[in-house]
Amino acid sequence: MTIDTRLHSIVAAQPYPLLFATVSGAHLYGFPSPDSDFDLRGAHVLPLEKVVGLEVKNETLEDSRIIDGLDMDIVSHDVRKFFGLLLKKNGYVLEQLFSPLIVHTTPEHEELKALAGGHKKQTGVITKHHAHHYFGFAETQWNLFLKESPRRVKPLLYVYRVLLTGVHLMRTGVIEANLVTLNGDFQLPYIAELIERKTTGENTTLSDADLSFHESEYQRLRGQLQSAHEASQLPERPDESTRNGLNDLLVRIRLSSCR
Repeated sequence: MTIDTRLHSIVAAQPYPLLFATVSGAHLYGFPSPDSDFDLRGAHVLPLEKVVGLEVKNETLEDSRIIDGLDMDIVSHDVRKFFGLLLKKNGYVLEQLFSPLIVHTTPEHEELKALAGGHKKQTGVITKHHAHHYFGFAETQWNLFLKESPRRVKPLLYVYRVLLTGVHLMRTGVIEANLVTLNGDFQLPYIAELIERKTTGENTTLSDADLSFHESEYQRLRGQLQSAHEASQLPERPDESTRNGLNDLLVRIRLSSCR
């Protein structure tokens, strides 16, 4: 994906400096349709005077509207909250952090990725319990798919994307959110057709005749994720050096904001 130049001006207009801003959602997952919005995600840096009082406001900023002709969904967290989410086995923030669709970056962004993903003897924040995030997300999307009438392709693709991301993470310790890339390894023959149908529009639907097949695949891939979780060599929790590294980085970022 080529980054639309309008995204750079949208990032520049945000109320606080950004540690990073990336594109998530369908564009990251590999199946955007012409009417897909742009999910812009990032971490912002509140100034010191905003975080030392009794109440901290604007820890999370959200904005959903048309900006410069783009349908935007913008969410960013203050760096302290974002770092805390990284330590809570949150797959969303990992995918945002490691998204290759980078609109804005900083040296501290690269440092954060090194801490989060692990390097050398440092295992990072990724643990075997991140599997629970992907189990929960897949179940939510599957239930959404079931209750809709007619049933849309979009939540079904989210189900498959989430389960394959989770299995891949448990096996490799690497975040990969793009379904096309993932399916290069998994070789599920129906994925390409589903993606082709989804890319024609957000509300493309699926025949009820396909339901039993996809329910069988959903349960099969949940079983794969369970097996990958049980066999995973990932740690149970982030190690102390990772926590210390995140703390040191956060202090440096916060102090630099008041210079």
